[in-house]
Amino acid sequence: MRERQGILNNIDWITVLLFLMLAFVGWVNIYSAVYNEDHSSIFDFSQRYGKQLIWIFAAMGIALIIVIIDASFFITFAYLIYGISIVSLMAVLVAGTEIAGSKSWFQIGGIAIQPAEFAKFATSLALAKYLSTFNVSLSRLRTKIIASFIIFLPAALVLLQNDAGSALVYVVFILVLFREGLTGNILLIGLAVTVLFVVALLIQKIYIIAFLVFIAVVIFYFMRRSSTNIISLIVILLVSSAFVFSVDYAFDNVLESHQKKRINVLLGKELDLRGAGYNVHQSKIAIGSGGIAGKGFLQGTQTKYDFVPEQDTDFIFCTIGEEWGYLGSMAL
Repeated sequence: MRERQGILNNIDWITVLLFLMLAFVGWVNIYSAVYNEDHSSIFDFSQRYGKQLIWIFAAMGIALIIVIIDASFFITFAYLIYGISIVSLMAVLVAGTEIAGSKSWFQIGGIAIQPAEFAKFATSLALAKYLSTFNVSLSRLRTKIIASFIIFLPAALVLLQNDAGSALVYVVFILVLFREGLTGNILLIGLAVTVLFVVALLIQKIYIIAFLVFIAVVIFYFMRRSSTNIISLIVILLVSSAFVFSVDYAFDNVLESHQKKRINVLLGKELDLRGAGYNVHQSKIAIGSGGIAGKGFLQGTQTKYDFVPEQDTDFIFCTIGEEWGYLGSMAL
């Protein structure tokens, strides 16, 4: 009895309530996004919202089991769970089903299972166990390499499934490393690379190089003018310049055509309202039409007439913006 009370006392009930609230709001908006008068029952499990209800209760059941199981179980089997997830990511490349251009799913009867989602949990377990190991420190190069391997191995396998969106999620695990003492310089380098990549697609290279030279001169003027600092500054300038000139080649030869299309539309280099930019354009219309207070539950015209594809999944926020407006969106 005391052990059970101890488990309940250790639960962060505020987080649990926030999860339940978000799950309920999400389910309500899925119901609205796919609402059909002929299938209005919330317990119609042939509809998307009925299936979502099953997954919500299944998730709650799994969460309860995880809470009950002693933490030592996950510590002991963290690497095994991670290994199983890696095998599943490899297996889906061979025996998986392609959905929406991504070979990321196992089709079991009427249920589609995506190993990449379970691999996120497994990666977090393996990373946590490794970083908590005695005598492991992120100040050492070996630790950084192993931690990066744990993160980017599943990410690479997900990329092979042609699912760049899910692969990008694994980058978030790097933030965990900062809590464990990883230097902020790596984050700054990543941010600088991202900014340079985007700017190089928008602005002529000569202007970017001129700006980099100007920044280098300013830094050189204010810093201590030791030979080591000067050499480091020159190396950074040369590497940055080489990266800027390599962006076009990487963009044209590394990225898939649909990825290039989406980036061009996002950056405003192309206007394709009937193709790659259709979803984004219709999403803006739906959210904007919601105004301050929204149109009300089941009253969204963009939602009702299916102007936004995949509105019950990737673009579910359109339903929230249209039916609950600015106030509802901010509250969420």
